[in-house]
Amino acid sequence: MEQPLPAGAPATPPPLGEHLRSPRLRAAMLVQQEALHAARAFLRGEGFTELLPPLVGPVTDPGGRGAKALDVDYYGHPYKLMTSAILYKQASLRGFPRLFYVAPNVRVEPEETATTGRHLVEFHQIDVEIADGSREDAQEIAAGLLTHVTEHVWTAVPEILSELGRMEGDFADIRAGKYDVCTHDDAVSRLLAAGHPQNPDGEIDWAGERLLSLESDRPFFVNDYPKGSRGFYDREDPERPGVLRNFDLIAPHGYGELVSGSEREADYATIVTRMRESGENPAKYAWYLKEARDGMPASAGFGMGLQRLVRFLTGLDALWQVSAYPKLPGVVAP
Repeated sequence: MEQPLPAGAPATPPPLGEHLRSPRLRAAMLVQQEALHAARAFLRGEGFTELLPPLVGPVTDPGGRGAKALDVDYYGHPYKLMTSAILYKQASLRGFPRLFYVAPNVRVEPEETATTGRHLVEFHQIDVEIADGSREDAQEIAAGLLTHVTEHVWTAVPEILSELGRMEGDFADIRAGKYDVCTHDDAVSRLLAAGHPQNPDGEIDWAGERLLSLESDRPFFVNDYPKGSRGFYDREDPERPGVLRNFDLIAPHGYGELVSGSEREADYATIVTRMRESGENPAKYAWYLKEARDGMPASAGFGMGLQRLVRFLTGLDALWQVSAYPKLPGVVAP
């Protein structure tokens, strides 16, 4: 079940012109500008190369939680707008072993997510991939990225954050690099103990994620999602069948998931098997499977939601408040 915005928080944006003139949006965009500057500086300093991601392709991330891709007629061929550029990240690794995108994505989310405050149809991700990397490598970069961005933003525009109601103590643990870790099983047990009916074999649902986030005072990783709860590209732990070598990074104080990542499957036969297990037709992924057959490197990576990051930094109630041109699920907007 979806969990709506807190009482009193606006659920939908005003008309676009009014929204674009809002001092609150201007403040959020100045924070976003500093966050992007800091993210690029950090990743370049860690040896990553920024590529410009594709916008359309013959196939995209199959998605989850009811999100769908938009179809495009590409010279008579059925293409998709990118819901995620993850397949292209993997395919790029032989030429760019440490790469990142600031990637636009379009996901047609279920209409009931319009009032959650955490869903947009159009959004951006800071997408990172590391050839021959482990989950721990990806988590180290994700935590370092969040810490660096937070430190930079608080140092660069403290007056804007203060005007928005943020206090230095809100970011103390992140700036100090303090992150907690739990497993998916741990998270499920905590939710069930709190009376929340969480499916132990699935994603942590949105309401459950918010509950876990609200009870935490520092960011935390959730590791080891069960096989079947995520895409075919998340690597299964060879020593623990049925457990994936993946993770989420959850922000504290109710702001929820900021990052989702994993080690990747790279073996051709394993990928085909995982596709079939998840109900995907391997024929749709011909170009991607050719890369896997030709020797796609093993890797690990993640996507950090840009709007979710900015919402967390600013403390605003909803993602539309940190998007210049917000499009909510089920709401037709310019």
